[in-house]
Amino acid sequence: MKALIAVMALMAGTLLASPATAATLYVATNGNDSAPGTFSQPLRTIQRAVDLAQPGHTIEIRGGTYAPAANIQILKNGTASQPITLRNHQGERVVIDGENMPFTPGEVGSTIPRAQRGAIHLEGDFWRLSGLEIIHGPYGVFGLDASNNVFDRLVTRDNYESGFHLVLASSGNLIQDLDSFGNRDPRKNGESADGLAIKEGAGGGNVVRGARLWNNSDDGLDYWMFESAVLTENSLAWGNGFNRWDLPGFTGDGNGFKLGGNGVAAGHTVRNSMAWDNAAGGFIDNNNPGAHRVERSTAWDHPGTGFDFDRSGSTLTANLAVANGTEVSLGADSGGSGNSWDLGGTWSLVSTDPATITGPRNPDGGIPSSPFLRPANGAAVGARF
Repeated sequence: MKALIAVMALMAGTLLASPATAATLYVATNGNDSAPGTFSQPLRTIQRAVDLAQPGHTIEIRGGTYAPAANIQILKNGTASQPITLRNHQGERVVIDGENMPFTPGEVGSTIPRAQRGAIHLEGDFWRLSGLEIIHGPYGVFGLDASNNVFDRLVTRDNYESGFHLVLASSGNLIQDLDSFGNRDPRKNGESADGLAIKEGAGGGNVVRGARLWNNSDDGLDYWMFESAVLTENSLAWGNGFNRWDLPGFTGDGNGFKLGGNGVAAGHTVRNSMAWDNAAGGFIDNNNPGAHRVERSTAWDHPGTGFDFDRSGSTLTANLAVANGTEVSLGADSGGSGNSWDLGGTWSLVSTDPATITGPRNPDGGIPSSPFLRPANGAAVGARF
């Protein structure tokens, strides 16, 4: 009997050590693309796993750096009931390094072919990407006609274009707890590399939540010519628009949150978000004439305008603007109530030290709580983290 129990325990331990199921594919730096993709016999490349995955499958990537010579192409769909998941395995650090891909960087004035954009290039629906760090790519993540996807706890840094970019018919996407920083575009002299960009397209139901966007060559967030409303909440943008790479003829804009532009109307909503120390301004409609709503947000320490909504019909409520070159600029069609400029007076702050709020995230991916930029008088104005 003891021998039987020992055998059963050994079998149980083996199952725990090798938790592969038919719906799980494993990838490891020491794997083999001819392997079955189990825990003990993983695949070598992420692309092979993507090619094999079917609706309902999960791709578990073991820790390490993956540096393919071509971008990872996701060109298939999951379903609403059976999405496809691509994630790091049990919190292990997974880095996808695009330095070996074409157009890293592209020559000045060149164009990156659409299919080559993104170290991860997604033209698919119902995917779940989680816990990945994407660096040095021709864009970090590039989604094209991509809908109903979840992007969770990604890091997109030091890419040769925007860190995270969605275009064309893209709807119902959730981007949560994204850190996107240090992205720049030498081929355009810094003009277009944002931390997060949802541009030149349409699609309802896109949500950005808990993003931190900093030290990018152009803007923190940019919704240039996107025709549908995007909800942005609990997000931060700082330090954008400075030439940290000595790019010649630098043309980065340097706004925290840029809500569209070029006369394309869409009424975006921003809630409980902060912009500070960007090269230009904090929150700007950028000639998007839509009816934006900006609520309980904070702009601090910009040489330009904290809240610039002079070319839209926007409603601003309970926002805080302190120590900007111009606190607010509202056109005839924009207004609101309960903002620091409506209440008047002098606004001092509990803390101007961002160390906690910009430091390591909470275990669940959330942004740490901090008294940073809270009004000292306790008024219910501005963002809270």
